[in-house]
Formats: sequence, C-alpha cells, structure tokens
Amino acid sequence: MFASSESTSISTDVVTLLDQLTTGVAVLDDTLRFVHANPAFVELTGLARWRGCPLETLGESSCALTALIERAFVADSASMQRGLELSVRSAHIRIDVTASRCDAGVLLEMHPHSPLDSTSAPVSQSLRGLAHEVKNPLAGLRGAAQLLRRRLGDPDQQRLAELIIAEADRLGTLTDRLLHPGGKPHLSVVNLHEVAERARALIAVEAAPETRLERDYDPSLPVFRGDADRLLQLLLNLLRNALQAGATTIRLRTRAEHAAVLGGQSVRLALRLDVIDNGQGVPESLRESLFAPLVSGRAGGTGLGLALAREVAIEHGGQLDFRSRPGHTVFSVLLPLEFAHG
Repeated sequence: MFASSESTSISTDVVTLLDQLTTGVAVLDDTLRFVHANPAFVELTGLARWRGCPLETLGESSCALTALIERAFVADSASMQRGLELSVRSAHIRIDVTASRCDAGVLLEMHPHSPLDSTSAPVSQSLRGLAHEVKNPLAGLRGAAQLLRRRLGDPDQQRLAELIIAEADRLGTLTDRLLHPGGKPHLSVVNLHEVAERARALIAVEAAPETRLERDYDPSLPVFRGDADRLLQLLLNLLRNALQAGATTIRLRTRAEHAAVLGGQSVRLALRLDVIDNGQGVPESLRESLFAPLVSGRAGGTGLGLALAREVAIEHGGQLDFRSRPGHTVFSVLLPLEFAHG
C-alpha cells in the first residue's frame, strides 16, 4: 500500500530536534510502525510504549489516520484533518493532525484541536525556536544601525538607519512575545491604513525595482482597537508571501464589510484588508494545510509566515482566508471593529 523506504531509522540530530518541539510529532516506517515519538506526542496521545508498535496502538482513531496517510501518499503532499477524535487514558480529545512523507516513511504532527473561532491559537514551538535564534543577531543589527546613524551626515541615510532601529525594536518585542506566549495583544487605537502604508514602505525595500505596489483604500474606514505591531507582522508576511510567489504587481485594498460572519457569529461591522497579487498562486496540493506550521510550497521555505499571520488574525477575533488561481491570489484579513479580548 505504501512505498517502501530505504531506511527505517532517523538520525540523532533529527531526534534531538523533534524532542525539543511542543508539537506532537511521530515518525512511522513504511509498515506504519512507530520509529520515534517525541515527548509532546506521548503526552498528547498517552502512548507511553511506542517503539516498534503498529499505528493500531492508537485505537479506533488509527483507521482515520491510515486513511489520512493514504491521501498524503496519493497526493504526494501533506494532508490534514481537523477535529479527529482520539481516546486517551479513558477520555476523548479532539486533535488536528497532519500526515506527510519523510525519509523514514511517514511523519505525523498532532495538535490539540483549535476551532476556527478560537481567539487564542497557540504559537508553535518552531516559532519560539526561531525567536530564540534571532535575538542575538538582532541586537547586533540594532547596535550597528545606531553607530551608522551617529556617523552619517546625510538626513535620508539617517532616516534609513532610524528605520532599521525601529524595526529591530519591533522584532525584539515580537520575539519576546514568542518566547513568552500567553499574553494578551497590546491593544491601542489603530488606523489600518497607517499599518498598511508602513508595511508597504518596508516591503518596497525588499521588492525588485520593477515590482508595482498599489493601494486601493476606503478612506471612510474607522479606527479600531488592535495590536499595531502584530498586525504589521501579519501584513508583512502576506506581502513577502506574494513576492516569493513571483508577483510583479501587489495591491493593498481595504473595505468595510457589514454583517460579516466571523467564527460562525455575525458581527455588525468588520474591516477587510486584501492582499492581491499576480503571482503563481497556491498549489492545489497545499490548499487544505496552507496555514499549518511547517507547510511551504517553496523550496527552502519555513512554512511559518502564514501560520503566524493566521494566529495574529485569530488573536484579534478575526480570520484570514484566501482564494487563488494562477495569476490572481487574494489573501483577506477580516477584523471585527468591536473587538474585546478576554
């Protein structure tokens, strides 16, 4: 049923990496027997003894997991199922699970089920690991920019140095939040167009000279309460995603949406921000799992940007959706005007 793998073992380095994750991860061989399960997987499933055991050890859920693995192998891409019921220590829990190929056979990633209307999506350990790694070089970058600002005489160059310092400070704040999750967004009065323009200015530095960055704003949009830094990060991730998809034209569009439905509930007014690009589009094989951590359609991609963008939208009581075809992709952020973070 499954393609045979040449090796049913995984390296010590990979084991060390997997064991550091708080995401439940297990590796199975081509006969669907466990090769490795990290501590988070053991804690989530209650599977204390796993080495060499068949997938059926997980009980009734193993049939659904086998079907999920089959779909991943047929599609030759990650396959995801939300809300799968799992029996753990005489109790039933719901999980979100992703299956994909790996060198040893099959990789299973499991998270506690996060409903689409949740306002507290957990940040993955992968993001925390990334945050930890960037803190030291970020401090060095800020220090170098400060030295440059003191030595530069040209006002335009000084402003660029100040931009680097401001962005280093913003990223420092973001990394602190990733390393110490669970806090509430830092709410203040936010003008969505100011966030969009700041993101547009920053991405213009990264984009090729021929890239067109257009805007189509509704000037009647009201201000709202949100976390401007987190929303800026969301928007930068979407813009970078468009650049990486080969877009040569990117348009930022804002609109008001009356009687919008967010998380199954109707809200009186929501603010919508669309990022529209003419890039390659989202591959069909990735559409079901696009917002899952570590899922990327780009060689060398981390698969973290869209996962974080969706988490930021959810933190604000909103949602992030997309529609895509080659040459026309739209990522839409919907944010309720009246947001109360509990």
